[in-house]
Amino acid sequence: MITLIDYGVGNIFAFQNVYKRLNIPTKIAKTQEDLADAEKLILPGVGSFDYAMVQLNASGMREKLDELVLEKKVPIIGICVGMQMMGNRSDEGKLEGLKWINAEILKFDESLIQQRTKLPHMGWNDVTPIINHPLFIGLEKEAIFYFLHSFYFKCNNPEESIAVSDYGLSFSAAVNKDNIYGIQFHPEKSHQYGEKLLHNFAKL
Repeated sequence: MITLIDYGVGNIFAFQNVYKRLNIPTKIAKTQEDLADAEKLILPGVGSFDYAMVQLNASGMREKLDELVLEKKVPIIGICVGMQMMGNRSDEGKLEGLKWINAEILKFDESLIQQRTKLPHMGWNDVTPIINHPLFIGLEKEAIFYFLHSFYFKCNNPEESIAVSDYGLSFSAAVNKDNIYGIQFHPEKSHQYGEKLLHNFAKL
């Protein structure tokens, strides 16, 4: 069972549709009571860092999520801004992040970007695993994913970065610390590649 955290930010139904095709059951959590029996969690996110943090804090689920993730070690994957929220802070806002992973979220240096349209980093890009990791089984070669972001996740412990992509610089496209996973791209928009990754997460 995959529990989708619905705090008003992110397309919950897109993830439901992927898992329905995979015959993997899901449930939606809107309150801390909904999280009680969670086995695996997805934290989606779109938009700005501070807005997402405000919405999560206001949802009443923040304390329960800390308990599940940090104490009970329930596997969780953050998507796009959901991943960025797992870090300490972001150049995009003033609020503190969840601090589940020791990382800073930094704005891309536009002077390093060759494309005519600098930011956001939008569209398909290669993702290269830098270690053999179960999240990327079957995606070791020629996997591409859909991105939409202007800020990137910089791990203070480089060993927690498990896959990279390039947009003016090499940045962490996926991270992992214990039971905590994060991906900068949108698997729900990445066709068969994203479906495979979400299937891999369900099997962890």
